Amino acid sequence: MDNISDFKHEFKGDIVTASDPDYPRAIARWALNAQRPAKVVAFVKESADVVLAIKYARANELPIAIRGGGHSPYGASSIRDGLVIDLSRYINGAVVDPVNKTIRVGGGAIWETVDKAAMKYGLATVGGTVNDTGVGGLLLGGGYGWLSARYGLVIDNLIQATIVTADGSILTTNDKENPDLFFAIRGGGSNFGVATEFILKLHPQRRTVFAGHLIFKAIDLEKLIEVCKQWYPNATDKEGILQMNIVAPDGNPIILLFVFYNGTEVEGRENFKVFFDIGPVVDESREIPYEELNSIQNFMTPPGRNIYMKGLAQHKCDWPSFSKAYSRVLDVCKDTEFSGGLLIEYFPHTKITSVDKSLTAFRRDPTNNVVVEFMWHEDKEEKTEQVREWAHEVARIIIDGQNGLTGTLGLGYANNDPSAVSGEREADPDKARIVFAGNYPKLQRVKKTYDPDNIFNKWFPITPA
Repeated sequence: MDNISDFKHEFKGDIVTASDPDYPRAIARWALNAQRPAKVVAFVKESADVVLAIKYARANELPIAIRGGGHSPYGASSIRDGLVIDLSRYINGAVVDPVNKTIRVGGGAIWETVDKAAMKYGLATVGGTVNDTGVGGLLLGGGYGWLSARYGLVIDNLIQATIVTADGSILTTNDKENPDLFFAIRGGGSNFGVATEFILKLHPQRRTVFAGHLIFKAIDLEKLIEVCKQWYPNATDKEGILQMNIVAPDGNPIILLFVFYNGTEVEGRENFKVFFDIGPVVDESREIPYEELNSIQNFMTPPGRNIYMKGLAQHKCDWPSFSKAYSRVLDVCKDTEFSGGLLIEYFPHTKITSVDKSLTAFRRDPTNNVVVEFMWHEDKEEKTEQVREWAHEVARIIIDGQNGLTGTLGLGYANNDPSAVSGEREADPDKARIVFAGNYPKLQRVKKTYDPDNIFNKWFPITPA
């Protein structure tokens, strides 16, 4: 099928090209600098549409990108002069089976949809920390979330998926059907096909939780790090913290602490007493409906701005290196249009690292995720280049301050790596070997079975072997 007229005739969804009035909206992304001018955007309605889109792209030698939530700031869901298979318009629902405690989720759904659907029945699953993130991208890349301390990663809660592979096959994959593919998609990203549906485990969840943000003065950073050293080793599977060292809108440095405790406000405040004793200048924490938990930091990163994120790992809470890195962020943002900060995730890792490394493609390190982030308004390549330089400089400061954090261990969470996306400025064709470490040879064999021509190559492309 090399004729677009024939493609449109058989296709049940919407096909958008540059001549269509809704083309700008079709290529728009959460991060302004992540959008690319696609030749064709195919809004698929079902797996059969995905088959047609793959067939058309291959016949016309068009590179392929897959869009779920479109939340990647690196351009993973966009493609220049290629075809985007977009699941977000039609394959975006979530249906709960309360008896079996499972939820069937469309490949283009966002986590807000999942959270709200599940909580109607007093149920929940691990679902990230930002609810406008797409389910597919987070899940296929591993998936940390507020409930990870208790239930592991998102992939640890995946029961089954439907994958459309490069040859147009529509496959069910789980522990028994196509188990090699099931291993690969749990952490291996979009290397093996288009995920049109997921079935996830659900768990009983109390209706309200204690959560919200506290604001501290920048001078409290050392105290917060010292307190964190006391709290974190003893943290239970009912809690977690996100720490953001940022530049406030008024230009002043502040520290935001997003706290979560899976219990009442009284229990939560007692649990985090050592942090409250430092004396936050603002306290927005309270008991909230569970389905609002994944929205508490949405205000920090609204859509429509340029965003650059550089991920790495934290082996230990280190005051000197973080102080130096934060100071550098403040220096480069002072009296400019840029804002930025450092984010550190503190989720207890016992459950996550208890899963054998050979069971899923995801690399399980006992380290905390760190993100260096900058935002700005004017979409110009020279500004992106400047921000990229700053972010890598700040990341090096943090890594150099931690003994033993080198090589693979220093990479951090692969979903936060800007060198993951092929066709982009920072793309590293050899990075997949490092990211997947000991699992890489097996992933190469799975890749050869399901995508021997490597047409799915936007995220840490794996060389078939």
